[in-house]
Amino acid sequence: MTETTALDAAHAAMDADPQDDAARLRFFERLADSELFLMLTEEANGENISPELFDVADGQFVLAFDREDRLARFADRPVPYVALSGRVLSSMLSGQGIGLGLNLEVAPSSMLIPAEALGWLATTLQHRPEEVQQRLAEFLPPAGLPDSLLTALDAKLATAIGLAEAAYLVGTKSDEGGSGHLLGIVGAVAGAEPALAKAASEALTFSGVEAGAMDVGFFGPNEPAAESLARVGLRFDLPQPEKRVVTQIVPGSDPEKPPILK
Repeated sequence: MTETTALDAAHAAMDADPQDDAARLRFFERLADSELFLMLTEEANGENISPELFDVADGQFVLAFDREDRLARFADRPVPYVALSGRVLSSMLSGQGIGLGLNLEVAPSSMLIPAEALGWLATTLQHRPEEVQQRLAEFLPPAGLPDSLLTALDAKLATAIGLAEAAYLVGTKSDEGGSGHLLGIVGAVAGAEPALAKAASEALTFSGVEAGAMDVGFFGPNEPAAESLARVGLRFDLPQPEKRVVTQIVPGSDPEKPPILK
């Protein structure tokens, strides 16, 4: 039985209700975050690749698959390919007038994505959150945010392996009396702030929520604010890289394996 992938599930939800903008946005988010295997005409030469182009009535398309076995099943012969993310592929094809044939003939998510849609995705992914300075008077439990945003944040932060300790979604009240929401990221690795802020921004975009609905802030784990975030906020755990334990065996310490004399 073929495993259902994240792209299969997102495509099925979009296909079930073509008028559902939220489902369509979630599909494009999954496409951007997925690793795709792009069919080539020849082996990649460093950063230079030559995708296999197919001409159909709707124009030219490259072919990519979200599993290596799906690529092999479609090609039915050994073919060169390269693995890259959907966001990289959309950026590479943007403005070229070339569409994407996704999982053609080998998966439930088989479809032709036109060049215009890839251009929209590439442009959307280029958006950067604006940096502002604001003094906050109080953190409050979050309220009124749609489940689609919570789901999108959980999925995005799950990909930020080792970039921070945790994140908390809270309501805020500013010194001027304004209210809003904040994703407070605690213990971010130095230099990871832009990537984390962009991930949060993309979660907003692809969940269909207005960009002004949530800010992002960064806090040290020992700051008093971090304790306040943990007390009232909705916590998102970021996965941490596995720690490898290296055990050194001293020769002669194992009675079953005496040292070898040379």
